Parts: sequence; C-alpha cells; structure tokens
Amino acid sequence: MNYRNCYFFTGTAYAGKSTLVKRLAEKYDGIACEENYHDTLLETLDKAEFPYLCYSRDLQDWHDFIRRTPDEYETWIKGVSKECEILELRILEKLIPRGKKIFVDTNISIETLRQISQERHVLIMLADPEISVRRFFEREDREKQFLYRLILEEKEPEKALENFRRCLERINSRENYNAFLQSGFPVLLRDETRSIEETVRCAEELLAL
Repeated sequence: MNYRNCYFFTGTAYAGKSTLVKRLAEKYDGIACEENYHDTLLETLDKAEFPYLCYSRDLQDWHDFIRRTPDEYETWIKGVSKECEILELRILEKLIPRGKKIFVDTNISIETLRQISQERHVLIMLADPEISVRRFFEREDREKQFLYRLILEEKEPEKALENFRRCLERINSRENYNAFLQSGFPVLLRDETRSIEETVRCAEELLAL
C-alpha cells in the first residue's frame, strides 16, 4: 500500500493534533482522521483479537477503569496503541483510493511510520508533559469529563484523582517525550502565544504542503 497522500500527526497529549488535522483537511479539501477515528470499528471487534480495545467497550463498571494502578494503565495504553495501529491501517487502505490528501491523528508507532510514510509526511507535535497531565480535564471533551465525574463519585475523590494523575504521568513521561523529540521526524512544539493560523502555516512548512 502506498501512503504518499497520507500525512500523520503524532506526539503527546494536549499538543493540538486533532485541531490541526481538521484545519488542514478543510484547507486542502482532504480527509480528516481525527482522534480515535478507529472507533467506527469498535462494535465489530473480536475480543480475542483486540482484548485491550474490547476492555473499554465491554466494561460494566467504569469506576474500575479509573481505579487501575499506573502499571495497569500503562499496559492497557500500550496494548490499545498496538491494536489501534492495526485498525488505522485497515481504514487508510480504504480511504487512499479516493485520491485525496488524508490527515491523520494517529496511534501508529514511530517504528511503523518509518516504514510506511513518505519523506516529510509525519509531524511530531509535543506539549510539555506537565501540561499534558495538569490540563487533562480542562478540555470540554466528553470522554474526559465523563472520567472526571467518575473520579468525583469515588469515596475518596482526592486520592482517586491523584491515582489517575499518576497514571497520566506514566504515559506522559519525560522519557516518552524525548523519544518523540529524537525520532528524526519534524517536530512542532506547543506554543500558547501562537494562533491556530500560525500553527497551520508552521505545519505546512514542516511538511512541505
């Protein structure tokens, strides 16, 4: 499969990936594969093949989700990322023949992107790890606000919130940040003083659009 019309955006949380994907798709009359676009396949997944994705799909009590230890959370995140990669590649195989530019907020690993992507078709977007954790619940994102309400429902909400923050710190570690930074792909750092329009222009220059 030739991915020459695909542009992949990966990196850390709160870096603006989905917003940029949407804006670029609009500007270039392309296709936007925004955050968690693989969810369209979730209901049809086989639990034996996709155990990590099906964990959240089939979960009966979502309080169990927020009660997990940082080790359990990290294991789940890594498993979900691998399973999402499989689904994303399946979806892209169906979208590529349309001939349009495809802008992807992706879970595909750096290793796989090195194998499938064209030159300057991957952009690493990074926010400081502390911001990714501290501002996690500040978004109006429905899923994040749902998790926050669950935490507040716990018998000891402060302890529950602290535990979940430790989970977030594990996956938004400085080590993971540096791995993205040193990946060899173009990097765009989050800048609170930069407008959306300026961010779009920066991305266009880095990707030679």
